[in-house]
Amino acid sequence: MFKRLTLLWTVVRGDARQLWFALRHPAAPAWLKWGTALIALYLISPIDLIPDAIPFVGALDDLVLVPMAIRWLLKRLPPELSRATSARR
Repeated sequence: MFKRLTLLWTVVRGDARQLWFALRHPAAPAWLKWGTALIALYLISPIDLIPDAIPFVGALDDLVLVPMAIRWLLKRLPPELSRATSARR
């Protein structure tokens, strides 16, 4: 179980780093900046799909939806921007 969590953390950290490099790239599209801002807003917002007052399930939606949203944004990057950001990894 711990090995799987470590692998998941490595993947999420790599995706977050690639998203950071894509945001800082001069050719970054505006929709990428807006999408990242919405993800950050969802993460810090007190309004969630599942309230955080429910002990385990409340945090689970953040742990699942945020990495999925980051991966969704990265899959929609233009090919030249995707290559440029993955080379910096």
